[in-house]
This record gives sequence, structure tokens and C-alpha cells, in this order.
Amino acid sequence: MLYLRKTTSVFLITILMFVNCGSGMKVVASQIKKPLNIILMIGDGMGLAQISAASFLYGGLTLDQFLEIGLLRTSSGDDYITDSAAGATAYSTGEKTFNGAIGVGLDSLPRVTILELAEKNGLSSGLISTCSVTHATPGSFFGHRVNREMHVQIAEDFYKKGIDFVAGTGKPYFSIEKLKQDGYETYTGVSVPNWDKSKKQFWFYNDSIHPPKANERGNWLAEMTKAGIQHLSQNKKGFFLMVEGSQIDWGGHDTDFNYTVSELKDFDLAIQVALEFAKKDGNTLILVTADHETGGLSLDAGTLNPRSIQHHYSSTHHSGIMVPVYAFGPGASFFKGTHENTEVFRQMKMLLGL
Repeated sequence: MLYLRKTTSVFLITILMFVNCGSGMKVVASQIKKPLNIILMIGDGMGLAQISAASFLYGGLTLDQFLEIGLLRTSSGDDYITDSAAGATAYSTGEKTFNGAIGVGLDSLPRVTILELAEKNGLSSGLISTCSVTHATPGSFFGHRVNREMHVQIAEDFYKKGIDFVAGTGKPYFSIEKLKQDGYETYTGVSVPNWDKSKKQFWFYNDSIHPPKANERGNWLAEMTKAGIQHLSQNKKGFFLMVEGSQIDWGGHDTDFNYTVSELKDFDLAIQVALEFAKKDGNTLILVTADHETGGLSLDAGTLNPRSIQHHYSSTHHSGIMVPVYAFGPGASFFKGTHENTEVFRQMKMLLGL
């Protein structure tokens, strides 16, 4: 079965399916609604074991409500085991690249990202992360560098991109003066201010490079997700928003089970905010996935009352285990099945008509 996809209007996509009906090939056409907005949510290091553990220990997750689910292969362009930079670049550009690369291909040349395409086509865009905005995952959506550790240079790539809403850390890497010249209102702190919705927003969690763990952040990620959606949804042409739960990965690297599941629960609260908006809006596609699994987490045994899990990590690094992709909203069915991680970019680009 071969699919040829073509945008026929602002609202519909025609799918041409070539089906072998015995007497020959028959073309069957159908139409699906096209999303106006896409919210891509990346749980860094979030594999099925991490999701299973959090769902069991917390008595369920918002993720349990998603009905369209697929699996993604995560290998990078130069290694079976990807890092976050190459994994995020696969989502942002649709190309496999070498580990450590930010928004560049295997030839080290820049690739256009889904966020840049959205801005070019008049959509609003946003990035929210529980780590530095220059870190591997958020940085891959606007930066173009051969080394993920080039934080100051990645920050330089941010200016004049037109990104409408940003929340995270990494303040030492940025020039507040340049951000103001670029039209941003900037804030530092955990409270949600009464902001000027006509201006671009950059909200720093603190003055440092990284925020604290989830149990010290309160509902910051969920609140920023709500604020970001409110800001971006002013654009009637639509928006693209990437939200990262960064520190699920850090819990895996530390082989700290409580750290891992508490960060995943925090991420799930942000998913709840996005899902509630999408259900009311009707024009928003939500994708929830991971760049890779971290730690090779195994759930070995447990008790039902009280709820507890015996576990172990097989490493302090990433694994090659496939990661899930959960989808809700117009176009969600395109993400069912097993795919390379680069397919997420291609489907987002097609569905947004970019």
C-alpha cells in the first residue's frame, strides 16, 4: 500500500491509497482534517519502563488517555545508541545526524528545522524546557552547531529567529540586551507575570544554567505550557510548540528511580494541560514521545498494596530500546505503527502544509 499525500485546502488533506483489489490496482481517496497547531512534547530519556512505573505508582497518567500509539527507532546517523542532540535533530529536521550535532546533517551543514519552517510560513512558535534553552533538545530546534556543548554559540543562533514564546533556563548564555533588541520581554522567576501578549516572551526560571528537580519546581512546567499555549494561540494561522521534560533523562543517568518517576509525573501534568486545550480546540495535534530511553530500566517485581516496584538500571547511559509516540488530534492516525524517528518531522511538515 502506497500513500501519496497532498494538501488540498487549509483544513483537509487528501490521501490517495493504491490498493490491489485482485483485478488490478484501484485508487481510493479519503480526506482527513488537518491540524492548525502542533504541540510536540519530548520526555527526554522516557521509555516504556519509565512510563509503566509512573503510571503504576501514581495510579494512572494523562498518557493513558491517548488512543493512537506507535513506536520509534532512535539510532543516530553514526551510532546505534543516539544522544539527545542527534535524537532531537531527527525530530526537528527529519534527518539522522552524528551524536552531538545540533540542527546539522551528517555533512555538518545546517538543516532547516520544523520551527523555522513554521515561522517562515507565518505560524507562531515556542519552546519550553526544564533545562537550558541551549541544551541538546530545545537547541536542536533553532541552533545549527556541530557540538552540543557550544552553548554560547547556540544562544547566538537564537536571535532574530522570531520564536514567540520561550521558557527555560540558561540565562548566563544569553544577552538580555540582545533579547530586548530582538523584541522580547524577559522575566526571571517562577511566577507567571501579567505579560504584554503583543510581544515575544522569554521567561527564565532562574539566573542559573539549570532549574532544580521537580519536587522543588512546583507546577512550573505545566504553568509555562498553559501560558505558552495562551500566547501562541493568538495567531489564527496556527502554531508549533515544543515542550521538553528534560530531567527524566537525568534521573536515568543518576540511576535514581524516584528522580526519574517524579520528573515523568511532572511532565505528565504538562501533557494534561496540552490535552485539555486540544480537546476544547479541536484543531490541535499533540505528539508525546522521547528522544531515547535512558538507563535500560527494568521493572523486576512489585507489590499492589502498597504500590511499590523493585527495579534496576542496566547502565548509566542511553539504550537502543524503541520509544513510544502518543498522538491525539487531527492527523494522529499517521503515527501508528513502527517508524524511524525522522518520520515525525515528515508527518508534522505534511500535516501543517509546510
